[in-house]
Amino acid sequence: MSLPAQQLQFDDALLDDYSATVADAVDRIGPAVCRIERIGGAGGQGSGFVITPDGLVVTNYHVVGDARTVRVTMPDGASREGRVLGRDPDTDIALVRADGSFADIAPLGDSKRLRRGQIAIAIGNPLGFEWTVTSGVVSALGRSMRAATGRLIDDVIQTDAALNPGNSGGPLVSSAGEVIGVNTAMIHGAQGIAFAVASNTANFVISEIIRFGRVRRAFIGVSADTTNLPRRAALLSQVSSSTAVRLRSVEANSPAAKAGLREGDTIAVIDGRPVTGVDDLVRILDAERIGRETLCTVVRRSGITQVTVMPVARN
Repeated sequence: MSLPAQQLQFDDALLDDYSATVADAVDRIGPAVCRIERIGGAGGQGSGFVITPDGLVVTNYHVVGDARTVRVTMPDGASREGRVLGRDPDTDIALVRADGSFADIAPLGDSKRLRRGQIAIAIGNPLGFEWTVTSGVVSALGRSMRAATGRLIDDVIQTDAALNPGNSGGPLVSSAGEVIGVNTAMIHGAQGIAFAVASNTANFVISEIIRFGRVRRAFIGVSADTTNLPRRAALLSQVSSSTAVRLRSVEANSPAAKAGLREGDTIAVIDGRPVTGVDDLVRILDAERIGRETLCTVVRRSGITQVTVMPVARN
């Protein structure tokens, strides 16, 4: 039984709108996406994207590895050398300074505004094929995943936009043409599951690398996910936010464990600052909190409690 002509026309219009949305976002961001190849250190390649006209390029830590210099190749074929300014294994982010000036840039957007089901577009150079595009949706937000180094990466976006080897370091783009994440990994053997580091966390890491050459970070020994905060808990915590962070795991003998934090706790406030997501937790636990008593407002089934943690320096 065939569909009525009116229904077919409606479906065609929807498909055209979706295609136009994806194409417009790619036209805006695509020219700033580059291929990254290591010049020194172990061989390897991946993707990256230019975020400033003077040649700052974002990519993955595992793309640059221990290399000091890389080759940056743009979609128009122009190739130049780039110097690795810094790298952060904890978030799988690296920052490169490429020679020359760039007319096309892909600035980082605000990942805090993301919603599940939103269109997500991955742009990169998988398997050496230039400027390849896949699209899907944002499947989940505020995830944690383990990097190849064994460290946990927090504030991760899960998407079903297909990634392949070589896509790593490329941008994950919203339908508005904003970079919302840095593509970092896919799960081998699991179809349609890929991950990107959220743009807000990437922005924090980039700022730290520019200022200090590395990311200075306090460590309490937890991994966490963004979760909904019940209205009653928000009122008792004296915050207006509807989200917080739920501790997924607490490392044994860590500052968090010694303070009494445990798996399943929800942290709503740290030292008077609302913790609305994992990106807030990453930013709040900066170098200034190392060795300082840090008061956490914790939501448990038994009620609201205050826990004081003493962060240490991340090795």
